[in-house]
Amino acid sequence: MKLELSPRLGAIAGLVPEGCGCLADIGTDHGYVPVSLLLEGRIRRAVAADIGAPPLEHARRTAARYGVTDQIDFRLGDGLSVLRPGEAEVIVIAGMGGDAVVDILSAAPWSRAGPLLLLQPMSKAEVLRAFLPEGGFAVLAERLVQDKGVLYPILSVRGGEMAPASDAQAWGGFLLDRDPLWGLYIADRLLRLRRAASGLEKARDPALAEKRRRMLNIIGQLEEKKGEWARANAAGH
Repeated sequence: MKLELSPRLGAIAGLVPEGCGCLADIGTDHGYVPVSLLLEGRIRRAVAADIGAPPLEHARRTAARYGVTDQIDFRLGDGLSVLRPGEAEVIVIAGMGGDAVVDILSAAPWSRAGPLLLLQPMSKAEVLRAFLPEGGFAVLAERLVQDKGVLYPILSVRGGEMAPASDAQAWGGFLLDRDPLWGLYIADRLLRLRRAASGLEKARDPALAEKRRRMLNIIGQLEEKKGEWARANAAGH
């Protein structure tokens, strides 16, 4: 029996190393990722955790439907508080805003010590990217996946050192310029920034005026990167 995952969840599952002893899925919702990986024999056991009881019950039902209940620990709790340091080799934190992911990692400093973190922000990816180098994390890889017309970034992260994120990296990604979807992603980022800057055009508050100035600066940086990307891809063809 196989559980078909959505493109977003399938891309996350595809980044889990073969033979993982224990995977923790934080904010598991229906439990699709750990159940799918157990069915494929790619992980040996899992922790499925959620802050809400109803989603965790959904996950229990999914596991029972596919016969893998005995291989999953279901835990009700906030963020990484449900885990013991070192318990999970891979930790998935997906399906929530980038600011929520930052809060979860900040509350568990031990997350810098060893586990592979697969992070998939649904929004505010720029907040998460800006935090990671400052928080003691290094981005190993980053990719984009398109699901129902929406582009989602997925970051593979471990504790480590890396240079601080520039504004252009926070908004445009660390390692995405070779991704085939990057052109679409950067166009979406630019559209969001332009709309936000336009909304502040008549702002008289100095702080808001400074915020708009910074947005315009980021737009300029991303336009430059987009031009470089377009030229490189044109040359490649």
